[in-house]
Amino acid sequence: MWDYTDRVMDHFMNPRNVGIIEDADGIGEVGNINCGDALKLYVKLDDKKERIIDAKFQTFGCASAIASASALTEMIIGKTIGEAGKLSNQDIANYLGALPDAKMHCSVMGIDALNDAIANILGEKEKGTTHSCSHDTVYDPNGLDRTVCHCFGITERKIREIAEGNNLRTVDEITNYSKAGGGCGGCKDEIQSILNSICGINEQPKTPSQVMSEGLTNLQKIDMIQKLIESEIRPKLVSDGGNVELIDVDGNNVYVRLQGACAGCPSSHVTLKRWIEATLKKKVYPDIIVLEK
Repeated sequence: MWDYTDRVMDHFMNPRNVGIIEDADGIGEVGNINCGDALKLYVKLDDKKERIIDAKFQTFGCASAIASASALTEMIIGKTIGEAGKLSNQDIANYLGALPDAKMHCSVMGIDALNDAIANILGEKEKGTTHSCSHDTVYDPNGLDRTVCHCFGITERKIREIAEGNNLRTVDEITNYSKAGGGCGGCKDEIQSILNSICGINEQPKTPSQVMSEGLTNLQKIDMIQKLIESEIRPKLVSDGGNVELIDVDGNNVYVRLQGACAGCPSSHVTLKRWIEATLKKKVYPDIIVLEK
């Protein structure tokens, strides 16, 4: 049982400002029901379009998610857009007296919704477009918008924002504040690498197996990958009604074709990244990128 403050329980049991504002000046949407939490925030401005005179929310989530959204609406009513934009997720937690470490992501979700609504008001996004935990984010190995945690759709940019904004230094803290790393766990090493770069810590020397794998020929890589697919990956997929076929290996790119129940599954991208790619990265070589063909 989580140790909630009285104020958290009050906002959970008696949430303020639940509902919809039909003529809202700004709407912010974050999260995804499939990922466990979702929040839609409505903001109404005064006639001068400067000060927030009303705010309402709809949410799907736990007690902390409801309490955080309720508290947020109370905090922003009466503030100017500029004042509201300066609020942080820690301000929400402080307003509630505290949140359990593992529930800090609920306060982050609230601020993300607020920032999304403000962007809507300022014309930086259209109403009805959702800033969500999409599992379909295009993989960009060189950009900050690449997805690091495919279980919850968390990008490197988001991890950096949360880490720097809350002075976080461990993977467990990142998980508490964003859920990243809290699913299959396959991205934890990458999260640690991001934290190391923020802190100015040099990467650990490569292990002998990593050095060896970098010198492998393409045929040797294919052999290692094929053996791992046959011994570990395929049996797991077959047990769930799916299958996978290795199509080609081109440098660090491994091309596969999902079959059976995995073919056409809405979560196929997650299967590629959270299971197949994570396994190959860990047991063959760390720079592998798995792509469906």
